[in-house]
Amino acid sequence: MNGRGMGSKRFANRLVAATGSVLVLCAAAGPVRAQDQAPAPLPQRAVPPPALRLKRIADPMEDFAGLNYTQEQSAQIKQIHQNTRARLDAVSKDDRLGPEQKDAMRQGFRRLERGQVYNALTPEQQTEVRKRAAARRTDAQKEREKGNKPQSPP
Repeated sequence: MNGRGMGSKRFANRLVAATGSVLVLCAAAGPVRAQDQAPAPLPQRAVPPPALRLKRIADPMEDFAGLNYTQEQSAQIKQIHQNTRARLDAVSKDDRLGPEQKDAMRQGFRRLERGQVYNALTPEQQTEVRKRAAARRTDAQKEREKGNKPQSPP
């Protein structure tokens, strides 16, 4: 090779290295600029007054209590609970989330857990869980109605 080919090869290598450095610096500048800006405030949800809030009578997971599971169901449900616990722990440790976001994610993961456990049940067990859930909702409705009735004077 002649000296000219060697010099152009060196130049090309330097050009590639310089271009790579510029790209890295540009990519790093984005997050740095983002840190300088304050995050936009989250929209506030309207919270109903205490009289209109639904009062939790029982945990929905109690609808599954007392069912006779097969060994396979027990193992599957145990795995579902472990996966949910890991997700809940990750949400609790995530500093990027605010308290309302954490609560929403926890509720979502618990709802997902109930659905997965429900899907692991036999059709007969699912019918029993639906009956229990309906009874729980009826009891909660009665409690709300009792709480909303005006009290008679003594």
